[in-house]
Amino acid sequence: MNIKIYGADWCPDCVTAKKFLNSKEVEIEYIDITDNNEAIALIEKINNGKRVIPTLMIDGVSYTNPGINGLIKILEQ
Repeated sequence: MNIKIYGADWCPDCVTAKKFLNSKEVEIEYIDITDNNEAIALIEKINNGKRVIPTLMIDGVSYTNPGINGLIKILEQ
């Protein structure tokens, strides 16, 4: 499973998602969008012009702020 989390260290939902996936020993790539214009542009494109984080790309599919329950369902697939 190829997982990228686009987020920011000041975002509680991003920190929670990252901690949850780390606790499940899932390998992730974390991309901090704070000063990353390329990542910001991608997030805005995915979310209809809105900067919603965390946004996850999992095997090429985007998930916008899925929460812990959403992550559990994604991992079960």
